[in-house]
Amino acid sequence: MALHSNCVTVYVAFRLVLLTSLTLTSAAPGGSGSSLGLLPPYDFLYYSGVRSYFNEEWDKAAELLEKALGTKETLFRTRRQCHDDCAEVGGEQLSKLDSAEGALWDLWALDLVQQRAECLKFCLGRSISPAGLLPVSSDIEYEFGTRNPYNFLQVTYYKLEKLNKAASAAHTFFVANPSHLEMRNNIEKYRRMEGVTDEAFQDRQANEETQWALYDAALQYEASSDWERAVKKWKECVNETLGHTEECRVQCQVAYQRLPEDRGVDTTEGVFEKAAALSLSLLSCQQNCVTQVATRPGRISSQEDFLPTQLEHLHIAQFKAGDLRGAVQTLRSLLLFYPSDADSLDNLQLYYETLGGDTESHPAQEIAKYVNRSLQEKKLLYFGMENLDFNFIDPDLWTPEDVVPESLRANWRDEKEKMNEKMKEGEKQVEVDDSGFYAGGPVRQVGVTIAMDDIRLNGTNRVVLDGVMTQKECDTLLRLASTAASAGDGYRGRRSPHTPHETFEGLTVLRAVKLAQDSLVNQTDAKLLHELGERMKTLLQSYFRSPAGLFFSFTHLVCRSAIAGDQEGRLDLSHPVHVDNCLLEPETKQCWREPPAFTHRDLSGVLYLNDDFDGGDLFFTNRDAKTVTARVKPSCGRLVGFSSGPINPHGVTAVTRGRRCALVLWFTKEELYRDMEREEAEAIWAAGGQAVVKKEEKGADKEGSAGRQGRNQASKERSKARGRVTGGRDEL
Repeated sequence: MALHSNCVTVYVAFRLVLLTSLTLTSAAPGGSGSSLGLLPPYDFLYYSGVRSYFNEEWDKAAELLEKALGTKETLFRTRRQCHDDCAEVGGEQLSKLDSAEGALWDLWALDLVQQRAECLKFCLGRSISPAGLLPVSSDIEYEFGTRNPYNFLQVTYYKLEKLNKAASAAHTFFVANPSHLEMRNNIEKYRRMEGVTDEAFQDRQANEETQWALYDAALQYEASSDWERAVKKWKECVNETLGHTEECRVQCQVAYQRLPEDRGVDTTEGVFEKAAALSLSLLSCQQNCVTQVATRPGRISSQEDFLPTQLEHLHIAQFKAGDLRGAVQTLRSLLLFYPSDADSLDNLQLYYETLGGDTESHPAQEIAKYVNRSLQEKKLLYFGMENLDFNFIDPDLWTPEDVVPESLRANWRDEKEKMNEKMKEGEKQVEVDDSGFYAGGPVRQVGVTIAMDDIRLNGTNRVVLDGVMTQKECDTLLRLASTAASAGDGYRGRRSPHTPHETFEGLTVLRAVKLAQDSLVNQTDAKLLHELGERMKTLLQSYFRSPAGLFFSFTHLVCRSAIAGDQEGRLDLSHPVHVDNCLLEPETKQCWREPPAFTHRDLSGVLYLNDDFDGGDLFFTNRDAKTVTARVKPSCGRLVGFSSGPINPHGVTAVTRGRRCALVLWFTKEELYRDMEREEAEAIWAAGGQAVVKKEEKGADKEGSAGRQGRNQASKERSKARGRVTGGRDEL
């Protein structure tokens, strides 16, 4: 049962003060002396740099943005040094507390707090200006967390013609934002610029998140079954995670802590209540270091159970490598987090039998210390929740129930159950699709079969139909594409709109008709291109039970060809992950229905013509643009259909050999956005000749232009689009 007496509250408050020892006055900005030569606030430098950027003062912008990054790094380093320098101050008094020589209630014990706080305040004051000691806003934390300063620096250095620095800034930003289409293209351009060296493409913040590089390396060694190297990397990853967590905890201690009244806490309470609230705030900051260290660069959410997950991998790698005694120690470390885990206990019994009972290894000392300290802090924080009206969100899934006071357990169990259910569902959770389409309708063409449905494609409103075309029809369209497709068609003449490692060619129905009129292509081939679009519409409209008022929005025969000699070491995609009718923002998993997205598109279809190439698979992902949920390999006559909204992010893997061709169509429910070029082509056929075309050429061109303007209206707004989203045309 929790105690509520004033005596206990004061005792715990005082105990918290002694545990934290530095929070009351340590970093409180003070003094009216000159700050000349002291570290300025890095948020002010950043704002000034961004202002200069938009004023196109490139030299000044580069200087201020670099100063902002350097000042932040120096600030954190100075805080750490001052913490270490003041760590031993007052140590004698601390050793006597709660001993035969002294008592917790001795008032002189407050000297410990005061001495350390004064030491730290003096140390920080020698290097950092009073304003520099203040906390920065959450907006600034987000900007630096997503590495947005490097986004500005990349453009700034490009304008200053310092290309190696621009490439370095671009690469640093891209590491944390791998779905940023514009930056991906910029990096490819830098690689081809004269004077830009391979050494330029370095992550300038690599030393700040080393645990993730080790984590990914360990996974790669696992995938190749190189267990000895995997063991080494997992051990290094665990040590780095512990080290980064400790560094974060130190920063919590040394950073300025807002007073209770600044956070809306009742200031009429006594000094011990205020001290307890301030100290609990510090403990909460330190507990949340788990989340900070477990969050990849650029991400907004952390990986759950980051440290226990590493121990689980390490245990498996040690077992596979034959290091059974090491595996036992790691398993015992893992059991500190989940002492009743059935699989771990079964494995321990297996080791007991294999090693003849010699399984008495102790958990790793650093893990035991980590767990014990965390549990002690959690007990104090939950006490604060129960008795001092303090709010704390536990970042760990492994917290044992007996740490939580009885009065809080019901709510705690409910929250934990919700989190566990969310984790169990994970990516399997079905997202609601508001498109108005409902997969599962009849397929009304003889010979067409359903190869994959929603279940096999792990999504909603997705389908793969086989047998839509004959091999002869595929060959006919491939021949048409070879004869009539134009480089970069539909992309203002851009030869490689998505990747510089491939060429891109396109052909519309109207262009095919006009080429047929000039006897440059066969008339029946052009009509087949049109007829296949009608066939796709009939099939998809039936299967997705779409309304009768469904219009063609755009029809495009597209081919992607790998550029010979330019495929070695290639890591990019043929088409980055995107959504057809909105701008996907993987960091927040939002999809913005605004320009330059084609917001009017409702249903998408891709009809493949061949499979004699390497790569080029269509794949679907979750909204994170990274978790692949399904893959589709192209083949002649295979049609992929899906609703065009945020339920279906997708991309195309790199085409590394050969030429991949497909007929791509989009459909819309809005008549305003119907494909005017297609209607113009139909009018030419209906009129039956060149003369009618010439007679109506002006009007037809005007109408066609209006159609193109409707499709491309968003392009004019491209410069206004969000900086962190992927955009652009999305032909597949």
